[in-house]
Amino acid sequence: MADRNKIIQFLEDYLKVVDFLDGCKNGLQVEGREEVERIVTGVTFSQKLLEKAIEKQADMIMVHHGLFGKQVGDPPQLKGFLKNRLKTLFQYDINLAGFHLPLDAHPKIGNNVSLAQEFGVKNLEEFDIGFIGELEEPMDFSNFSQKVKEKLKTDIYTINAGPDKVYKVGIISGGSSPNFKVAAEQGVDTYIAGDIRESEVRAIEETGINFINAGHYNTEKLGIYNLGELIKEKFNVEVEFVDIPCDI
Repeated sequence: MADRNKIIQFLEDYLKVVDFLDGCKNGLQVEGREEVERIVTGVTFSQKLLEKAIEKQADMIMVHHGLFGKQVGDPPQLKGFLKNRLKTLFQYDINLAGFHLPLDAHPKIGNNVSLAQEFGVKNLEEFDIGFIGELEEPMDFSNFSQKVKEKLKTDIYTINAGPDKVYKVGIISGGSSPNFKVAAEQGVDTYIAGDIRESEVRAIEETGINFINAGHYNTEKLGIYNLGELIKEKFNVEVEFVDIPCDI
């Protein structure tokens, strides 16, 4: 057993949540029972994840995408799917914790540094909430794209408008495709994002940069998994990552 508030305080400090202006509360979002023995982690708060947490008798759900202000509204309206999710949380007295931008940006366990490690991108420099780095040796774009696909076990969408050889890579997980312009200005030849918008396809081609859309969900699985492993070791509680697949 571990104290909920001690877990949350540790994570808030470790992820330096006070340094981020975000669209959600990073930390405890819905209060459940004080003592925590089992935690379920996942990318996005949903009824499916809730059902898995109940099945596993979890005391806490910890996610990357939790409750956001745009969902709740101003003034707040707790209805529809949001009402049902909250009703379930309250019924089973489960805590909900969410860590968004701080988990994207963290230099040790975050989504983007983890992606860089998976793809062999080194000599990292901060780039927004992501990183820019280099491969040890240039790689054919087709081979590098295949590596991304295999590492993340997902389909990808690519635009080969830059050099045939990949060397300098920019990575920002999630809804980050608009950053391709800044990435190109930083000398990046290949930019990896978690989405793509129709209006950007021709612009990316005209900018002359390679682009890989590896999916919002699949670029943001590693950080929350790592966070769970950290909590497991630090507080000696049971933690299980639950994958609720999403190709978007």
